[in-house]
Amino acid sequence: MLDSIMQAADALESFVWGWGIPVGDETIPAVVILLLGAGLYFTLRLGFIQFRRLGHGFAVVSGKYDDPDDPGDVTHFQALSTALSATVGIGNIAGVALAIHWGGPGALFWMWVTAILGMATKFSEVTLSQKFRNVREPDPTRPWEGMVAGGPMYYIERGLGKAWKPMAVIFAVFLAAVALFTGNGVQANTVADTMQAQFGLAPWITGLITASVVGAVIIGGISRIGKVTGILAPAMAGLYVAAALVILALNWNQILPSFGLIFTEAFNPSAGVAGAGVGAFLVTMMWGVRRGLFSNEAGQGSSPIAHAAAKTEEPAEEGMVALLGPFIDTIVICTMTALVIIITGSWDDKIPQQVSLSSGNISFVAERDDGRFNFFQSAPAEVRVEAGVPTDQAIGDSRMAWHEVAIDEFFIDPDQTQPFTGVIFPGRNLAVADDGTEYNVLFANVVQNGAPLTMMSFQRGLPGDWGHLIVLLTVLLFGISTAIAWSYYGDRCAFYLFGPKAVLPYKIFFVVMHFVGAVSPLILAWTIGDILLGLVIIPNLIAVIFLAGKVRAEADSYFQRKPWLKRTGG
Repeated sequence: MLDSIMQAADALESFVWGWGIPVGDETIPAVVILLLGAGLYFTLRLGFIQFRRLGHGFAVVSGKYDDPDDPGDVTHFQALSTALSATVGIGNIAGVALAIHWGGPGALFWMWVTAILGMATKFSEVTLSQKFRNVREPDPTRPWEGMVAGGPMYYIERGLGKAWKPMAVIFAVFLAAVALFTGNGVQANTVADTMQAQFGLAPWITGLITASVVGAVIIGGISRIGKVTGILAPAMAGLYVAAALVILALNWNQILPSFGLIFTEAFNPSAGVAGAGVGAFLVTMMWGVRRGLFSNEAGQGSSPIAHAAAKTEEPAEEGMVALLGPFIDTIVICTMTALVIIITGSWDDKIPQQVSLSSGNISFVAERDDGRFNFFQSAPAEVRVEAGVPTDQAIGDSRMAWHEVAIDEFFIDPDQTQPFTGVIFPGRNLAVADDGTEYNVLFANVVQNGAPLTMMSFQRGLPGDWGHLIVLLTVLLFGISTAIAWSYYGDRCAFYLFGPKAVLPYKIFFVVMHFVGAVSPLILAWTIGDILLGLVIIPNLIAVIFLAGKVRAEADSYFQRKPWLKRTGG
């Protein structure tokens, strides 16, 4: 059953991300073209605003221009913290590791490109979200419903006209689903995966705990969410960046060579651990763009929902705050993660690992003639192993893999001194030795991926044997804070589709799906998230491109009038 679901998800992912312009043996996905093309268009149309006005964005978010009497639910800082809680976190810790695992170190370069262009995109979509938001009188007895509702569904309908409402509805439906999977299930999955790898804690236990915490916070609505994320996001980001800076300082002589590797591999990739293979430039670019989008969410239409709740009467003012998101998230924090992974040599190392035959990290791959692999293969009925080595595995045969990298040798002891000889039965999650002994767990040298890879890198990089605990703590808190922030995105979509009474039922279902995400296989959770991610980009970017003239008018008016000077007496 699980094999069928994963193959169906892989096929749908190939349709969403694989359809595009063929270039040699690869295809540039239409979603990638739209994303990068729109970012370049907004950058040119707004006169490189992400470079010219970056300083003003930091001044606004500092609070020096805040007016508590302006309409809205949260301050500029809390709006940015909520948006960053949805972006800074798993995308920076696990997403960067995934990009390097599949696309090699060069994938980081394409994450940077996505972020730089995404800053202009983020300014545009948030300015529109503020301009066309829906503000109503709050109900003090139902704080979870909120005072403000905004986002792409509102600027599609109100900005483009009633005839476009079907596209607004489509966006709201898709983003509500993205919130359940990408913003919720993936977070829960990564936290559970990390706790299982570190402490052997069953995913259902972790899922039950984190779902309870998420539920307790989100019932309070955006005001409570803003207060919680306003504390968690900066504290965790500060701790994480500080630890990364220590590692970089201790390995300062490796920083420039690492940057050199990133630039070289961006255009001429030599080998990604799982995905790229020799010369697969488009694979490297695609994984960098996809993980860059997942990390900073520019063009996705999610962050505008959080920023719409900010207290301001100037749409472009909140646009300037939002512009900081991709810079902080991807240019700063993702780069820190990538450099630590590359400098410590963790990204392509195989390490001793307990391999539970029932783990969601187990998959099956088949080697192709060109040396690369096809993934999500059906599990064979049995795998014969002689002296630790799987036998009779020709090109095209399914091979057991851990994090999508084929396992070369199996052992029955942690020290790997006793090779396993017998048969592995994948369908039964069981290995039976020739002497009749049964094993549910074997041992092997495998590559890490996701958050465990980042944890291993910090453990190697910091003195002593505690560096991984920093990542563990940030994964836990960021995973929770990200899910909390995404619950707001989803409930605003429910609010738009069905009215305020739909908000509480959506929140309850959100908490249930958090638990479901925790107990799902890692790659399945990310794949479903990527599918939905690709689907929401299209209607959002079409609307923002058509409304680019209004964005430019708001920006020009704002910087000509300089309304912030009136608040400071300037």
